[in-house]
Amino acid sequence: GLNDSMAQAVWAQVVVGADCTAGLSRLSALPFEVMAAPQPVGLNDSNGMMKNRVGTMTLTQFIVEDTQGDQQLALLMNAIQHACKVCANAIKKAGPCDLYGLAGVENSTGDDVKKLDIIANTIWVDTLKNSGVCCLLVSEEEEEPIIIKDAHKRGPFCVAFDPLDGSSNIDCNVSVGSIFSVYRRTSPDDKPATVKDILRPGTECIAAGYSMFGAATELVVTYGQGVHRFALDRAIGEFLFVEQVKFPQDGGKKIYSCNEGNEHSWDQPIRDFVKDCKNSGYSARYVGSMVSDVHRTLLYGGIFLYPADKKSTKGKLRVLYEGFPMAMITEQAGGLSSTGMFLGKIGRIVEVNPEHIHDRCPIIMGGERDVKKVLALYEKTA
Repeated sequence: GLNDSMAQAVWAQVVVGADCTAGLSRLSALPFEVMAAPQPVGLNDSNGMMKNRVGTMTLTQFIVEDTQGDQQLALLMNAIQHACKVCANAIKKAGPCDLYGLAGVENSTGDDVKKLDIIANTIWVDTLKNSGVCCLLVSEEEEEPIIIKDAHKRGPFCVAFDPLDGSSNIDCNVSVGSIFSVYRRTSPDDKPATVKDILRPGTECIAAGYSMFGAATELVVTYGQGVHRFALDRAIGEFLFVEQVKFPQDGGKKIYSCNEGNEHSWDQPIRDFVKDCKNSGYSARYVGSMVSDVHRTLLYGGIFLYPADKKSTKGKLRVLYEGFPMAMITEQAGGLSSTGMFLGKIGRIVEVNPEHIHDRCPIIMGGERDVKKVLALYEKTA
């Protein structure tokens, strides 16, 4: 009933909108545990679905509460969720709208660009620019950083993003996604930002996340205090809270995920680890879309690897908008992330110092059980 304060607050948000001050003031006083995840209901249980939709924490509500009064960060995260919704809609309509296939150009790192790459990039760039809180943007699809020079249209945040990760799979309807990391600028805010504001270790990221466009559209975010998973309810156009993501304490399922076509070029410790996986009952799972492979690893356990090799001595995945955000999420979920032996030492991915905006690094991330095995092999070799 609408007689209790919690129901009134939630209903105010649904009827009046997420900006209803009275509703939000009551909601902000509620402990996080009260706003539970959706309960299992049947597809024909309209009452159950309605209860889930009005009783489950929305991403909008989560942003307002978890940014702890930082209005600019709340605006940024709201812009990011909006970009993810628009991308999801474009991908859903790709077939009927003839959006499959190549665009006939290459991106900043030499990859063939798909039509949806261009659309997703435009969505992210325009949405973040229009948020009014960004000063510098780095996109996989842009050769140079986008610096917002108008003092009236910029704010304190630098955002690096891959607008459509795994797009080589888009034409065969395999899950793809968007990945992002957020920095707060360090240069004086009375002048345009410089590239130095974002060429910093991942330990200085203030937020990171990814959206996955698959059987469902999901958004996974962290502000450095745990990892939260949301799923898009298309009927109401809102992301609803699913769960707080944590790696299984025992390491989870025995799964290794890597492109074994590169095995002949790997370091010996990586080859030894994969060989041991095959001999000890591990299953191989590899989609070829980082978002999909890391998402599965977070939820099921195991390990994801994209190591350096003889062809790509720095690895193939980019630091700012693939390595850092996924490493931050992995560590916040209780896992480990490492470069393996890289530039003469074994270190965490988030400790890498990127030399340029499209720099690369090796990727080893997953549960403690499996990542420690790989690192032990490196240490033994060293």
